[in-house]
Amino acid sequence: MSDSAPDPRLDTLRRQLPGLRLTTDPAELEHYGRDWTRRWVPAPLAIALPTSVDEVQAIVRWANAEGVAIVPSGGRTGLSGGAVAASGELVLSLERMSKVIGFDAVDRTLTVQAGIPLQAAQDAAREHGLQYPVDFAARGSCSIGGNIATNAGGIRVLRYGNTREWIAGLTLVTGSGELLELGRSLVKNSSGYDLRHLAIASEGTLGIVVEASLKLTDPPPPTNVMLLALPSFEALMQVFEAFRSRLQLQAFEFFTDLALKHVLAHGAQAPFAEVHPFYVVTEFASDEASEAEALAAFEQCMEQGLVSDGVISGSDAQAAQLWRLREGITESLARYVPYKNDVSVRLSAMPAFLAEAQSLLAKEYPQFEVVWFGHIGDGNLHINILKPDGLALEAFVADCERVTKLLASTLQAHGGSISAEHGIGLVKKPYLGCTRSDAEIAAMRGIKAVLDPNGIMNPGKLFD
Repeated sequence: MSDSAPDPRLDTLRRQLPGLRLTTDPAELEHYGRDWTRRWVPAPLAIALPTSVDEVQAIVRWANAEGVAIVPSGGRTGLSGGAVAASGELVLSLERMSKVIGFDAVDRTLTVQAGIPLQAAQDAAREHGLQYPVDFAARGSCSIGGNIATNAGGIRVLRYGNTREWIAGLTLVTGSGELLELGRSLVKNSSGYDLRHLAIASEGTLGIVVEASLKLTDPPPPTNVMLLALPSFEALMQVFEAFRSRLQLQAFEFFTDLALKHVLAHGAQAPFAEVHPFYVVTEFASDEASEAEALAAFEQCMEQGLVSDGVISGSDAQAAQLWRLREGITESLARYVPYKNDVSVRLSAMPAFLAEAQSLLAKEYPQFEVVWFGHIGDGNLHINILKPDGLALEAFVADCERVTKLLASTLQAHGGSISAEHGIGLVKKPYLGCTRSDAEIAAMRGIKAVLDPNGIMNPGKLFD
């Protein structure tokens, strides 16, 4: 690997931080310069991999002095282009800052460096008999810093909420290189603006999260998993209400027959002898009373024609098999380079929005395969449009963006959001105005100008 760096600005950085790993190797530029969107050609200036907060601050100060933009980088599992470096930016990867800093048994907090993978943080919590409950399929590769930057949700938002609810405090290196300790793990703190929550979901545009104190909670109770087959899209919310009224739900996830087809082709086992149009995976606390209530809810839905079939897990292995049908969808679709919509509406607006959105996409995408899945219990839908093998990516994206404008208008009419949990990044930037007012966007710009006065932090993401 060659680390030669002809750019004199990089020579200056090397002199200032002789111990910093700094690479311009073409393979690493490509690897670190993109996220899961795969729509932009990566073209970073270099990749910096610091190991300490001091190094991060020094890099940011150097970037201000030299006029170099920075793209903060975690696991790069994002789906909105938020971690793309396509315009000569320095990628600042936090993957070497992945340690557990400390555990506080009284406060029930785990303090970690921001580059730690989600699964490693979950494992560290379990070592102390507790859990960090934010969870999703990319747990092995996504980082805590990236989760914070996008306020990641996942499969158990229904029970535990988004990342925001589990951040007791964080340390932020601002766009000017200042170090801010935000929140300080205080349960109550009414001393002015809570800048911690500004940093959460800011997509690296205000600064770089370098450390975080995570709230922990009791381990989850034993649970059962049930897979339901539904005859129609319209039945989804009625089935959700039937189960929510009887059970303490941990999760309520849905997917379509097309999603199941791709997961089965990827190696999963078919759950039923027949194919059904829609499916739900729901997880709930396991005891005799809960199992009886689950069966009662199932029978009620069967009698009303809302459910066609179902299976309940009889072991942990079977529960894992049922969850694989939902969690394996994204991986099974990866080869198609899908165009993704990640949207949300209030639960009360979900039935009307579902009807309009399904009609819109059926009309506008007759030539494409559209795969739906999502966290129906918290109003979050993932819509994946699959690119046919013979169609050029540019033409495919152009057609999808045409339809996304229509979908954004439908969301606006129902008070929804164009980004439920993936962030805005580059992909959804043109549609931010459908979710936020002009006054809100102006306020965001003002906040960025204070914390990042030279505009070096992830420029071009969220808004121009």
